[in-house]
Amino acid sequence: QVQLVESGGGLVQAGGSLRLSCAASGRTFSSYTMGWFRQAPGKEREFVAAISRSGSSTYYADSVKGRFTISRDNAKNTAYLQMNSLKVEDTAVYYCAATNSVLGLTSRQRYDYWGQGTQVTVSS
Repeated sequence: QVQLVESGGGLVQAGGSLRLSCAASGRTFSSYTMGWFRQAPGKEREFVAAISRSGSSTYYADSVKGRFTISRDNAKNTAYLQMNSLKVEDTAVYYCAATNSVLGLTSRQRYDYWGQGTQVTVSS
């Protein structure tokens, strides 16, 4: 089992950057594929990015490709989401999640563990 805690959210102007962190408890962090999802008011929770256990493979939603970068540091039990060129439509609560699966990573049903979320607000 793993517990996840996100941090790094906040208010930023359009075009700005933020870096989210997801700190995981336990000694098995490196055995989980990690993902980031987001949920805007009145919308479904949607996939943002995922990263393989070793960090060698990454996956992105088309809406963030080229602007966001997911990474992880297994020695620090932490996953990151670097968000650049932020847009107003990126405003949402961002969640990190962990899964033992290596398939279907864009589906939130694949993920077993979730953090509490961190708010990202992008102003125009």
